[in-house]
Parts: sequence; C-alpha cells; structure tokens
Amino acid sequence: MPRRLLVDLAPLRHSRDFRLIFSGQLVSTLGSQLTAVAVPYQVYRMTHSSLDVGLVSLAQLGPLLICSLIGGSVADAHDRRRVLMITEFLFATASTGLAINGGLRHPQLWPLFALSAAAGGLAGFDRPTFNAAIPRLLPTGDLSAAYALWQVQFQVGIVVGPSVAGLILAGGGLSLLYWIDVVTFVVSFVSVTALRPQPPLEGAGPAGWRSVAEGLSYLKGRQVIQGVYLLDIDAMVLGMPRALFPALGLNFFHGGAQAVGFLYAAPGAGALIGALTTGWVKVIRRQGRAVIIAVILWGGAVTAFGLVRILWVALILLALAGWSDVVSAVFRSTILQTAVPDSLRGRLSAIQIAVVQGGPRLGDLEAGGVADAFGTSFSVVSGGVACLVGAALLAVALPGFRTQIAPDLAAAAPA
Repeated sequence: MPRRLLVDLAPLRHSRDFRLIFSGQLVSTLGSQLTAVAVPYQVYRMTHSSLDVGLVSLAQLGPLLICSLIGGSVADAHDRRRVLMITEFLFATASTGLAINGGLRHPQLWPLFALSAAAGGLAGFDRPTFNAAIPRLLPTGDLSAAYALWQVQFQVGIVVGPSVAGLILAGGGLSLLYWIDVVTFVVSFVSVTALRPQPPLEGAGPAGWRSVAEGLSYLKGRQVIQGVYLLDIDAMVLGMPRALFPALGLNFFHGGAQAVGFLYAAPGAGALIGALTTGWVKVIRRQGRAVIIAVILWGGAVTAFGLVRILWVALILLALAGWSDVVSAVFRSTILQTAVPDSLRGRLSAIQIAVVQGGPRLGDLEAGGVADAFGTSFSVVSGGVACLVGAALLAVALPGFRTQIAPDLAAAAPA
C-alpha cells in the first residue's frame, strides 16, 4: 500500500502531550467497550427484557445531551487538564460501583441504570474537553492527521473491545469486565496528569448557561460551522439503518444471528480501514466539499445496501458506508477545531458531541418507525435517498461550507 495512504503518525512524533492522551484514550476506549457490552448483558440476564436493555441506553442519552452543553462551557472556563483529571477519576469511580454490584451474590438493577446515566453525564464533560484540548498540542497542519488517529483509537476499541468482552463473558467474568474498565480509566487518569496545564485564555468567561448561550449564538451566520453539524444530522438521522439489522439478518438475508452480527460489524470494520488509510487527508484543502462528498457516498452506499439480496455484497456496502463516515468525521472535526477560537472550542465541541451521540439514536427511531409502516427494505432505501437529497440541499443552502478552504497548513500550534 502506498505510504501516503496510511494514517499519518506525525502528530505522535511531534507532540509528547498528544502521545500521552492518545495512548491513554486507546486503553480507556477498550475498557469502555467492555462495559458497553457488560451492562446490557447483565440487564438482560437479570430481567430477560429487551425493553430494559433499551432503557439503559436511553438513560444515558438525556444526561449526555444536557451535560455536554454545560461541559463545553466548563472546558472553556477552566484548565482542561484539570477537568479531564476529574472526569477520568469519576469514570473510574462509576465503573468501580458497577464492579462491586456485579460481584454481589444478588446484584441490584438500579445501579446499572444510575451508574450508566452518571457515565453518560460524565461523557458530556469529558469528550468536548478532549476535543478542545487537541488543537493546543499540535501545529494546525497536523490537526487532520491527529483527528484521523483519534478515529483509529476509537474504531480499534469498537472492534476489539466487544470481541474481548465476549470471551471474558463466556468464562463467566462479568465483574472482571468492570474491574478491567476501572484499570483502564486509571491508565487514562495517569496519562492526563502528565499533560502540561491548559488554563483558559485571557478573557474567558465563567461557566454557566449564559456561557452556553454565547456558544450557541456563535453559530449564527457561520455556515462553515453549521455545515459540520447539519451534514452529520442528515447522514445519521435520515440514513442510519442500524435499528433494522436484526430484521434484515433474520428475515431478509435469512442468515440467523451470525448474519445480524456481521451487519453490525461491517460499518465498524469499514471505519477502521478508513481511519488507517487517512494519510491523504492532510493535503485536502477544500474540506467542506470533502464532507459533502463523503455524506453523499454514505447515502449512496446505504441506498444500494437496501436494494441488494446477497449478504456479502451488503456487507461490502456497509463497510463502504463506514469508511465514508469516518472520513467525514475526520474532516468535520478538523474544520470545527480550526474555525473556532480556542475560547469557544469546548462549547462548540459539546454541540458536536450532542449531534454525534443523539443523531444515530434518532436515526434508529426514524428507521424503525418507517419500517413498521412501510417495510424494512423501503425504510433503508428511502432513508438513503433522503440522505442524498438532504446533502444536495445543504450543499446549495450553505455555500460558505461548500467553498470552505483549509487554513494555512504551516501555521504553528496555539501557544
């Protein structure tokens, strides 16, 4: 494979602090994926109710959306290193509670809901702060490569974590999964403590709802930033077929549980391949146009996926969709962090987290509702077509995003 296609490792060479948070988050993401499997597994084993499993996921969404808004405000008003230290410590505490409960002879159900909700709220502080911290660590020209590497560690966790969790669960080690997650948060905490301080810049205001409103008002008239959010909403709400995978695997492809598993794994596999082959992204100047093309490719792949009848072809199309999604994510993160002043990065990153986390869940609702009314295949195809139409309309309505040009790639990192 040509070297320039492989993910660019320059950010790891150029910044000690980026190496620290990358390695810490790689370990922590693997641990979090263990818990992401353990919690629903334990809930279902205790209640034998898929509804309860869904409610645990829903319990995280509200705290995440609310706390991400105020969390971005906190990230802009305080030393980001200190904010991360606190959140990583509290994450470890929440996982410790899950581990203790999981080790009881008669575990309780309510801690699974309460601690999952708490973790969702903590993510609303943690993720925007990490995103806002990265631009201070690197030259501007390294940012697209840095966010590509960030996608690599995330996708590795998604692919490897559940597989490891399955092996441990097969041996009956439910509580062990939680304790491993605790250890990974300790590793992340140590990596964060070794960072240089990131105090707020001069003129930063106090955290609070007025600060949140200031961040939201910054969006007015700024099409470059609006496009980052709206293109992702278009792809995830209209063109996300994830909720239909069980019905498709069992009733459409007639492949049983194995086919369902393949359908869920295919987008992640494509995303991981995409993240590992992003060496080319740093030379792309028209990043807004690249996002639009990636979303169109996502919608086209989803539409074609809804029309095919052969499982292996369907899996390739889903992998292509995952590849295009991760490319879009790299460019969207780069655009956002270079177009926003440092004093607002936490708050604008928080909106991005709300969009990224909330969009797929709304997409599940949309896809399931259309499928119940008109059929599974119609839901997939109509969603893909709607995504394509939405991307075209947004490209026309947001010329500022469509014609966006990357800043000077030789610019130095912020002080």
